[in-house]
Amino acid sequence: MEFIKVTPNYAPHIALIELNRPKELNALNLQLMGELRDALKALDQEDEVRVIVITGNERAFAAGADIKQMAGKGTIDMWKVDQFSTWDQINKTRKPIIAAVSGFALGGGCELAMSCDMIVASETAQFGQPEIKIGVMPGAGGTQRLTRAIGKAKAMELVLTGRFIKAEEALSYGLINQIVPVELYLEESIKLAKEIASMSPIATQMAKEAVKRSFETHLDEGLHFERKNFYMLFAAEDQKEGMNAFVEKRKPEFKGK
Repeated sequence: MEFIKVTPNYAPHIALIELNRPKELNALNLQLMGELRDALKALDQEDEVRVIVITGNERAFAAGADIKQMAGKGTIDMWKVDQFSTWDQINKTRKPIIAAVSGFALGGGCELAMSCDMIVASETAQFGQPEIKIGVMPGAGGTQRLTRAIGKAKAMELVLTGRFIKAEEALSYGLINQIVPVELYLEESIKLAKEIASMSPIATQMAKEAVKRSFETHLDEGLHFERKNFYMLFAAEDQKEGMNAFVEKRKPEFKGK
């Protein structure tokens, strides 16, 4: 792959995907997104991988979409390219995904970070949806995920002004999980990934599925879905191991079965 680096065994049960267009501040062109789609699909099917971390570099997670690829296109051109279909794999990925963000996470970069399940940000991280400044609007989930994350009023402000927010403000809005020193943002993301990877992978995937469903349905249906997944886990060996380990006062050894 040309524009991403994939390390399936970066740490036990943890895969690392690094966006790799440093000269372009990791701008998300069609090829990069296609490579990311393929990598996520492959890692989601790899039994040894329990958590996936996506990162850029200290200067930029991703500074947006590749405007040069879009500037001269018309409506039919964009429709034929169907660039957003490659984003669907992110949403379909069953395994937990952590975004390790430093520097710019703007436009498509902010949308990519929000598509992940958790965000660990460095002190230099900046988030924003500045598409309005070039005469368009977010198209990869920015208006939807940002509103769900921080509420209508603030989302409207950021989308309609294109204003950037720093990590402290993003944390106060509930957009990110934590802020760490820039030299530790990847290390702390891996630390969080290790904690999650120590749990039953079946349980974490079903729990992720249930949390995501809460954004897509009303409460009664969400509770029904949650209970279904809860009951299903009692068919897993990991449930027996986890509960027996608790009773026996020992650390469980989950095998994903």
